[in-house]
Amino acid sequence: MKLFNTGAMHRVNNDARLTAANDLVQRTLAQHGLATPTELGEASERPAMQSISDLLSKLGATTSQPASSAPDIPVGASFRSDTFSCPAGSRSFRTYIPSSATESARGVVVMLHGCTQTPEDFAAGTGMNRLAEEHRFIVVYPAQSRRNNTQSCWNWFSRGDQRRGAGEPAILAGMVQQVCATHGIAKDRTFVAGLSAGAAMAVILGETYPDVFAAVGVHSGLAYGSAKDVASAFAAMAGPTGAPLPKKSQIPTIVFHGTSDATVHPSNGEAVVRQVQDIGPGQTLETVEQGSHGGRSYSVLRAATAGGEPTLEHWTVSGLGHAWSGGQAEGSYTDPKGPDASAEMVRFFFQRKEA
Repeated sequence: MKLFNTGAMHRVNNDARLTAANDLVQRTLAQHGLATPTELGEASERPAMQSISDLLSKLGATTSQPASSAPDIPVGASFRSDTFSCPAGSRSFRTYIPSSATESARGVVVMLHGCTQTPEDFAAGTGMNRLAEEHRFIVVYPAQSRRNNTQSCWNWFSRGDQRRGAGEPAILAGMVQQVCATHGIAKDRTFVAGLSAGAAMAVILGETYPDVFAAVGVHSGLAYGSAKDVASAFAAMAGPTGAPLPKKSQIPTIVFHGTSDATVHPSNGEAVVRQVQDIGPGQTLETVEQGSHGGRSYSVLRAATAGGEPTLEHWTVSGLGHAWSGGQAEGSYTDPKGPDASAEMVRFFFQRKEA
């Protein structure tokens, strides 16, 4: 996950934040034994952006490039481009309407890409459009602007983008409400998922707009309020060091995280799970399942209310790095091995009882 901000910060603060981020990178490299004192001295002369790239490379971030080719669209389907604007700002987005849902859709799934990715890349890598055809739902792919984050990361680490009624949460929630109104989709059929920075923002949306989203999918993400700026974001990615912001919204959540994720430490997935458990119903029934798929073993913690309504799933995939489990090679940050995260998220979302 690259996360260097940003158009959201005032230019006057950029130099100080660049320096702080650079210093943090050097300390993190040293803590992981990935840089010698000589290298650290040389690195201090380099721009922070260079050092951050070094850190991500050495910690195992995927270096594959976003898909650039246009996706194949089945006859009768459409992959529309649009822009949403509101007082909090504007973002472009793609909307996939499957041929199976041209008259009526079963729901909406919002997919938030990770850093350096695009909606087209994320669609190709997750295979979500194929599942949309199969299950008759619409997919919305918001696009982060490089004007607002130089690495196309959602600004999950900015306090101004962690609350209702402002920043990126307001933009994304408004965008989704507009799509749902156009297609007649109810709140209990509207879901959000993401990868890495997109997953962290999905958690924020579930917390700040529980009246818009019915469930959240978190792949290689972080708990709500894990960071307040760039420096604390890198610290959190290495493993939670302090208590995140308190969570108030009870929203069903499915979490995927790989045990070999060297970019966002697996303990962050556990922190997401703890937040859900802490705010969830007082009495839940929990089960643990072990399995294997595509050469990777996994464990799944499932929790449900006494009435059988699912509240949480936590998929821990052995050997998976910072990549979408069961993803397609056409996209970046994907691993074809392991359980299909897209299919499991869709199942988790749509198994919920319709109002």
